[in-house]
Amino acid sequence: MIRHGQLIGIGAEAIAEYKRIHADVWPGVLAKISACNIRNYSIFLKEPENLLFAYFEYVGTDFAADMAKMAADPETKRWWTVCQPMQRPLESRTEGEWWAEMEEVFHHD
Repeated sequence: MIRHGQLIGIGAEAIAEYKRIHADVWPGVLAKISACNIRNYSIFLKEPENLLFAYFEYVGTDFAADMAKMAADPETKRWWTVCQPMQRPLESRTEGEWWAEMEEVFHHD
């Protein structure tokens, strides 16, 4: 299992809508997340900085292939077209990232 932390901004005007849609995520999107070996997925909001922190655990054996499978899914693509206009990627993110990946520096079970 590999733990992932990611960070992205969100427009202040979009917070209520972002919370609303994530309170009722489409079943096909949730199924694809699970099918792509992602478990224990959470998104946290930090105001007033308006940052979203995502955490998930990857339990598969080929992260790149599973992420490609997710990105090719029509329902997931449609979900992302709803979510992405609300998000504000960090300027410091690595090229090709939408959510900025974070380094885990401590963990305790």
